[in-house]
Amino acid sequence: MLASLSADGEVQNYVDGSWQKPAGRDSQPVTNPATGERLATIPFSDATDLDAAVDAANEAYNDWRNTAVEDRIQPLFRLKSLLEEHIGELAELLVREHGKTRAEARGELRRGIENVEVACGMPRLQQAGTLANAAPDIDESAVREPLGTFVGITPFNFPAMISLWFLPHAVASGNAFILKPSEQDPLVTQRIFELVDQAGFPDGVVQLLNGGPDTVNEILAHPGIVGVSFVGSTPVARHIYETAAANGKRVQAQGGAKNHVIVTESTDLSYAAEKTVSSACACAGERCLSNDVVVVEDSVYDAFADEMVAKMRDQTVGYGLDDGVDIGAIISADHEETIRRYIQSGVDEGAKLLVDGRDVAVDGYEDGNFVGPSLFGEVSPEMTIVREEHFGPIVGLVRVEDFDEAVDVVNRSDFGNAASLFTDSGHKASRFKCEVEAGNLGVNVGTAAPMAFFAFGGRKDSFFGDLHAQGSDLVNFYTDKMSYIERWPDQS
Repeated sequence: MLASLSADGEVQNYVDGSWQKPAGRDSQPVTNPATGERLATIPFSDATDLDAAVDAANEAYNDWRNTAVEDRIQPLFRLKSLLEEHIGELAELLVREHGKTRAEARGELRRGIENVEVACGMPRLQQAGTLANAAPDIDESAVREPLGTFVGITPFNFPAMISLWFLPHAVASGNAFILKPSEQDPLVTQRIFELVDQAGFPDGVVQLLNGGPDTVNEILAHPGIVGVSFVGSTPVARHIYETAAANGKRVQAQGGAKNHVIVTESTDLSYAAEKTVSSACACAGERCLSNDVVVVEDSVYDAFADEMVAKMRDQTVGYGLDDGVDIGAIISADHEETIRRYIQSGVDEGAKLLVDGRDVAVDGYEDGNFVGPSLFGEVSPEMTIVREEHFGPIVGLVRVEDFDEAVDVVNRSDFGNAASLFTDSGHKASRFKCEVEAGNLGVNVGTAAPMAFFAFGGRKDSFFGDLHAQGSDLVNFYTDKMSYIERWPDQS
């Protein structure tokens, strides 16, 4: 499947410009979640693998940091072209190991490529400003300098896109970068690194290190690493943040989410339902921008519920490479069982199950992990499916009296990743922007996903750190501002 797999079909590390088998003794299979087919084996790296990667990165950094920025971005231009040339192949590989649909996979890759495009503008992004005559006869300027070796620890749900959030900005700004991808779907990142190898980065500047939780903990403590970028669940994000910071590292840790939609009485209910179902069920609900709690004003609650039932029942569950599929497979059998437990919790806690996705069957894929979309009505904010991130295609409808109560419900959440509002009221939209406590907000937008040149926000238990991914935040995270003061006295 991949030229860089070992002869035994094992995923390999990319260290100091060459493919190397991880030395650790632990491993696990990589499986197609729709078919049950074993695709490869991923061995885990040990401390010696990490040391080798960090040593190579720090040695490469010494030269790379002093390379002209115009030269640093040339491999990124080549990488962008290679990613676009191979987007179809990458999307198919992503579907096979993750389970999402082909359209979702292509969309993920396109978002990743947009981040490469933005990082190619580093000659402008890394500028920090100059002030002539800051004091008598003194000019002062700020210089953004790279810091060393950074590591990106990325999740299973967007293995390509989130890797490409971090890698381009880190290296374009003059750092060395090591990627530790999810052990559940490492093949698409291995293929991306085959393209990285073709793009012509100097050896050691960009490296790939496979592993599990033990590898992550070794990264957090390693003295040769200056910072960590992470995306994953809230408990792990909190651990990453606390441990990396305690070891003197910069850290940005994007956690979990429980995103809300507010539907007001003045909106187009059919449109709002269409966009809500798309947001909640895309990628089988396995994404941090899934809007799966819908807070609906009482006057339109029943009509909106009918719209949601119709649209959720219209979703087709199946293998992501087959035509006409809206919802693909769940990443693993364990996570499928977790989603089923959350659906049962909604039933047990008294919510009204309007659409039950537990009995879905996909002909020809009996060994796959599938759950259909599930819709609950008459949900209260205290219920488990409203409070906890389930990462599945489950939607809960909360009935509220008015907009004030809707905002209160949203802000009661421990999470603050994203929220959306459907309305034709500019006044309510203005209040929503000012009052809702979340980092990514959308009005009449199903999924509040920022473009690559804007920061990806997050608040409360959805983010740990100071500087977010994407945009100028990420440039600032990967660099430090040095003030340079200059005076030339008159010697005449």
